[in-house]
Amino acid sequence: MTEPAALLRTVPDEIVTAYARRDERPRSWPIVAAAGTTVLLWASAFVGIRFAGHDYSPGAMALGRMVAASAALSVFVAFTARLRRTRAPHAATRRRSLPRGGTLGLVALWGVAWFGGYNVALNAAERLVDAGTAALLVAVAPILVAVAAVLVLGERLTRRLGVGVAVAFAGVALIAASGFTGHVDKVGVALAVLSALLYAFGVLLQKRLLARMDAPTMTWLGALAGTAALLPFAPTLLTELAAAPPPATLGVLFLGVFPTAIGFLTWGYVLSHWTAGRTTAATYLVPPVTVLLSWTLLGEVPAPLALLGGALCLTGVVFATRR
Repeated sequence: MTEPAALLRTVPDEIVTAYARRDERPRSWPIVAAAGTTVLLWASAFVGIRFAGHDYSPGAMALGRMVAASAALSVFVAFTARLRRTRAPHAATRRRSLPRGGTLGLVALWGVAWFGGYNVALNAAERLVDAGTAALLVAVAPILVAVAAVLVLGERLTRRLGVGVAVAFAGVALIAASGFTGHVDKVGVALAVLSALLYAFGVLLQKRLLARMDAPTMTWLGALAGTAALLPFAPTLLTELAAAPPPATLGVLFLGVFPTAIGFLTWGYVLSHWTAGRTTAATYLVPPVTVLLSWTLLGEVPAPLALLGGALCLTGVVFATRR
């Protein structure tokens, strides 16, 4: 079986570069709006997970979220296909080609890693740490993307990247030592860092695959693959669904339709027009928005020392990834 490092090299750099240049267009306000939508929805996900996590276990919540997301994405894909046929009746017999072979396998791998593994790891982390801690630890993902580009894609290791990594992980250590709200759980921190690793892998693989296919199709197929991987949690989901209060179930449905279905559609749109580094840079706003939402909605008041750690994290990420 081909190793992930080799799989990430399957698209020639010339194609990726040409694709990125083609998509750098002067009229960028729709892309900026999509990036802002993604930031707001993904920030709300950290709060939603904390809210629903009292009644749903990590695997069951991930499956319920992905069932809702897959249903919403399937409706979206069917609607857009019908809309295309209505606008171009002469092309009604032509279907948008779906990926096959190795590309389809990579899409499935991406969906299992991000929609399956990332969701379960993050859900488990947020049972042990607050939303602000989880968001700040996941925010180191852009640095992991940059490091992976050095290790896997052969990009040059710069002094800026080295300093940024050191500063960011000093912030991570500070958060891990103090806890964002004054309470710390080492396992929760480790799970949040695992989520960041899966996030980084997903960004790298998705950017490569978007050179071969459109974002909505990839998001839909990835969601189906992630849902299939989570099916072993179905009995637990059914049991917890019968016992959970309606607000918690609505929270799981919200996570599926909004941060997942809509959030990943807008994310894929942005990623297909911007570089991976520029797109992940837009997510720097997710932790501050998460902190404000969790402070307002959940009453999770951040500790001063953890705020300093969070500031170091974001400073290191910005320094390492900013050109």
